[in-house]
Amino acid sequence: MASDPKTDLHRYLRTARETMLWKLEGLSEYDVRRPVTPTGTNLLGLVKHLASTEQGYFGDCMGRSFSEKLSWMDHLDTDPNADMFATAGESREDITSLYRRVTEFADTVITELPLDAPGVVPWWPEERKYVTLHLLLVHMIAETNRHAGHADIVRETIDGEAGLRQGGSNLPDHDWAVYRERVEQAAREASGRA
Repeated sequence: MASDPKTDLHRYLRTARETMLWKLEGLSEYDVRRPVTPTGTNLLGLVKHLASTEQGYFGDCMGRSFSEKLSWMDHLDTDPNADMFATAGESREDITSLYRRVTEFADTVITELPLDAPGVVPWWPEERKYVTLHLLLVHMIAETNRHAGHADIVRETIDGEAGLRQGGSNLPDHDWAVYRERVEQAAREASGRA
């Protein structure tokens, strides 16, 4: 059976989006917001960033207007990470429902336009700024999956939950403490030979 490239790309993007939201489930308000890495990576911030990114690429870059203004986008010159965390005044529901609205908007753009529809990414270098919907779909799949990888690590650090997606873990049934020790031992042995 032949597949449709646009349908395939859209499915991969939708799957990655679902993973991002799943990584928030079952966590406290603090845990979805707390910075887990030295650079402040946090789960709710990743979702907020992806909402901003999809709105930009599938909206602004494709000549479409999203009905809501993302106020933090006006402050990226002075606060370049304004889209990477939720303020105390932004609830989890505010951010997740925004992400759902943005992705519904993006889905409409993706559905309505052909893969070769032209767009412009003004913040990309001149030689690359003229794009197609196809390129933006590939870019957003890569962007969302990159951040889903961050979310995997952040979530595992918070409470040990790991896996590819809800109902579809890609992890074997394993004694992870024994495995981790085995990896640690191999690292120590290798560093002793350097």
